[in-house]
Amino acid sequence: MTELSPLHAAPLSANPLISVVVPVHDEGPNLAPQISAIGTALADIDHEIVYVDDGSGDDTPGILASIAAGNARLRRVRHRASCGQSAAIVTGVRAARGVYIATLDGDGQNDPLDIPAMLAAIRREEQAAPGPVLIAGHRVARRDSDAKRWASRIANAVRAKLLADATPDTGCGAKFYRREAFLQLPHFNHMHRFMPALFIRAGGRVVSVPVRHHPRVAGASHYNNWNRLKVGIVDLFGVAWLQRRGFLPEIEVS
Repeated sequence: MTELSPLHAAPLSANPLISVVVPVHDEGPNLAPQISAIGTALADIDHEIVYVDDGSGDDTPGILASIAAGNARLRRVRHRASCGQSAAIVTGVRAARGVYIATLDGDGQNDPLDIPAMLAAIRREEQAAPGPVLIAGHRVARRDSDAKRWASRIANAVRAKLLADATPDTGCGAKFYRREAFLQLPHFNHMHRFMPALFIRAGGRVVSVPVRHHPRVAGASHYNNWNRLKVGIVDLFGVAWLQRRGFLPEIEVS
């Protein structure tokens, strides 16, 4: 008999407190270490892990199937063809059963140890005032190339100027929110880059919290500065249009 991992320390319910949603594409070498790290970080919290395989062409499907066979917390969803990170997040949140959603990038650079602090942060915010809340990770010590960091700084500055989302690091994959709040947002390709603006548009607020960031140790990034720029400009003006067309009626209860 194999020894039970930390994943089994807390009971698994039909509707767990947290669903950790991880979109992946060709991240085979990073899967086992990340799943183990999530289990360790949330050993005392009722949770499930939802991996969305976005049409991977490597050994990602087989590795996830092998791990899931011995881990009741791990659930798998697969896109037949790659649809992009935002589509994978939407698929994962729809499949999730948790009250709260924690998202992580599948490259292992986000740290699951930050999730309990994000849970505490959203609970404080929800007690302080009504409305949807997004807890956004801020990679204060980012472990990426100089070119990628500078490109992100410029993109964040332009985005903050145009959208007034008041978020220093919208590209961080570590985010935390209520499942029901996310499902009420407009869903479109690349929406994951504009989550703060979308939450504000919905009458919510965004709180940025410092999170850890690790260097990528396996696999290769699927993005570069040029393809981010090409789609980012169009998306930026599209979200600005959504903001101008948004409305928040005041509801009177009779």
